[in-house]
Amino acid sequence: MGTLGLEAGDVKRTLGRMAHEVLENNKGPDNLVVVGVLNSGFPVAKRLAFVMTQIEGTTIPCGSLDIRSFRDDRADGDEAQDQSEIPFAVTGKRVILVDEVLQTGRTVRAAMDALMRHGRPERIQLAVLIDRGGRELPIEANYVGRKLEVADDEYVQVLLGVEDEVRVTKGEAGCSS
Repeated sequence: MGTLGLEAGDVKRTLGRMAHEVLENNKGPDNLVVVGVLNSGFPVAKRLAFVMTQIEGTTIPCGSLDIRSFRDDRADGDEAQDQSEIPFAVTGKRVILVDEVLQTGRTVRAAMDALMRHGRPERIQLAVLIDRGGRELPIEANYVGRKLEVADDEYVQVLLGVEDEVRVTKGEAGCSS
């Protein structure tokens, strides 16, 4: 089943710390929006926006970003319909771009390209729950929940739901990028 990287209490405390860091570094919630990368980053983004909303007492807008058409590993002619749901303007906003795991940096590169299609943010800041290392592109997160030492043949799985947890398993159950 894999090694437990973080359990429910750890995830809650980590997201709480990240929320406080984002709010402190941005001097509060004004002009701040959260956008999560579909599919795995969006649940983390929703949770982060919710925690910031609880802290500040004002709603932090949250949307989802479909990056499939911007990935550098998609097949030629593999054009997917944009499934992004961003119910607010990003132009002039401070966007907190959220993904669950940062590894190569390729997902984040695609996400920034996709986000620019929706407008021109004042600033983009990256928040990730897990940084597992292994960068192929010069991309670093502004906000990191936890850094995990993970072997190349291991996969990091973030599960947010009734029981929040982060698991590290052997093999390619998916792609942490």
